Formats: sequence, structure tokens, C-alpha cells
Amino acid sequence: MRRAARPFAVSVGLLLALPAAPARAHTSLPAYLGLNELAPGTFAVIWRIPAVEGPPPAIVPVLPAHCTVPDIPTEVELPGSVVTNGVVACGETGLAGQTIGIDGLRVTIMDTLVRIQFADGNSVTQILRPQEPSFVVGAESNRRVDGWGYFRLGVDHILSGIDHLLFVFGVLWIVAGFRRLLKAITAFTVAHSITLGLATLGFVRVPPAPVEALVALSIVFLAVEITQRDRGAPSLTYRRPWVVAFAFGLLHGFGFAGTLSQIGIPPGDIPLALLSFNVGVEVGQIAFITAALALFAALRTLEVRPHPWMQSVPAYTIGSLASFWFLQRCAIVFG
Repeated sequence: MRRAARPFAVSVGLLLALPAAPARAHTSLPAYLGLNELAPGTFAVIWRIPAVEGPPPAIVPVLPAHCTVPDIPTEVELPGSVVTNGVVACGETGLAGQTIGIDGLRVTIMDTLVRIQFADGNSVTQILRPQEPSFVVGAESNRRVDGWGYFRLGVDHILSGIDHLLFVFGVLWIVAGFRRLLKAITAFTVAHSITLGLATLGFVRVPPAPVEALVALSIVFLAVEITQRDRGAPSLTYRRPWVVAFAFGLLHGFGFAGTLSQIGIPPGDIPLALLSFNVGVEVGQIAFITAALALFAALRTLEVRPHPWMQSVPAYTIGSLASFWFLQRCAIVFG
């Protein structure tokens, strides 16, 4: 590929995508609704809404009409989330065969994990999405973990995580040669898989807000590296792309882990949930890389010849957007 065509392709793609890019790159963090049966028909409720970047979204659980709330629920603000605890009484009818939904979910880009633990030891796990904001609880509960749901959660998370995609896009842009690119992407994948596993399993705990700020800063670093390369300077990423990809991959893994760690996955569900989610992230990442490389190949055949001043547009576009995210997230960390 001609060196001039690639920056032009990236600049066009970014400029077209910017109007649709959300100011908060991680509003897709999932919510969690847990229902634990204390006695026949009576459930302890945990409702957790993410609030990593500003006020939580206006979504609320919708339980069957025959369920009542005997006491006023308590609300606690925790780092990165708002948690409400309470009790609901659903009488002899219970929840089996009943519909549970999330009001307001349709106008968001987030998912909600619903887990019902029955007194007889059985459980139901379901992931609700904006397109499917409700479900009917099976008449016969089961112990099956929704592996497909966690897989889709991973795919949705990476494809809606504009900051993570910008980082990968920057690596694709700055690294020349298929073998070097493969090493860099593999290093990024291995690194974020390590920290994703450690954080989800509880071995490492990192506050989400500082992690998100540092993720944005990693993109700023890449933008600076791109400008140095365009000026003929031997940037670190160009010389040792796998080192940079691995180092920042560890950081981005903590960002991915925020999705699983904040929804309070039961210990027994963690192995399958972690595996399914990570595979989903990788599939989404591969799909994005494939699309980007296809775009580069298509523009190479067109032999696009941009003006010289366009060379710096992509780097400054990426850097400006990432800098905005960094300042926004620092305001949350120190606010």
C-alpha cells in the first residue's frame, strides 16, 4: 500500500464516524439485576447501574404486577456504580413463567445481566439488550450459564468501545508489514486477556475511573507516535510495536474487566462467563481489524492521492478526541 493512501483512508473514516461517536466511550457498561429467593415468593433484590462517566442512565427494573415492595429500598453510591438493595414479595405466584424487563433500556446502548437464584438451588441467568429489554422466566429454572449471552456481551462491548477501537486502529495504521502487525495484535490480545482474567477473578482490583482516563491517554500517545513517524522520526511504536501493544494491552484489559467485575457475576458462573466474554471481545476485534484492512486494500486499488496537508489530519483527529476523553475522565477522577 502506498503510504499516502493509508492516512487518507483513516482520515476519511474517522471524519465520517465522528458525528456518531458518543462523547462517553463506555456508556455500554452493563447493569445488573440480582434476585435471590429468601423464602417462597420473597426475593432480595440488588440493582446495580454503572456510573463510571457521569450520572447513571434512567433505567429501572419492571417486575410482575403482583410483586410488591414491603420496605423502602436503600441506595448506595459506590465507585463507578449506584447500587440499590431491597426486598420484593411475589407471593405464591412467584417469578416462574412471569415477565421481567428493564424500562428505558431501549433508548440506551447498554445491556443488563439478570440473575435469579431460587431457594431450591436452581438459577436463571439472562442478558437483556435494547432490542430485547424483557424475557419470560422459564417455568422450570436451570443452572445453565448464558454463555452465548456473555459472548455477545463481549462482541458488543468491543464494537461499541470507540476508545479501544481507536487504539487498535492506530496500531494498524502505524505498523508496517503483516508479520509485525500480527505480532503487535497478538501481544495486545495476550496482554488484555491476562488483566481481564486477573481482574474478573478478583486477584487485582483497580478503580474503573482512573483506568478509563489512562486508556484515553494511551490513544493520545499513539497519536503522537503517528505524527513522529510521519515526520521521519523513529518512534517507539514503529520500532517495537509489540512492546507498546503489550504494555497498553494490560491497561485496556482492566477496561474490559470493568464490564464483568461491575455486574457481580456469581463465583460459579465466572469461568464460563470469562471465557465467553473474552472470546466475544476477540471476535469483535478480529471483525474490526478485517474491516479496516479491507478498507485499506480497497483504497489502494483506487490509488487515492490526498493533498500533503491531509497527512496530519488523522493523527490530530485521533489525538484531539482522545484528549477530550482524557480531560473528561480526569474531571471525574478528581471531581
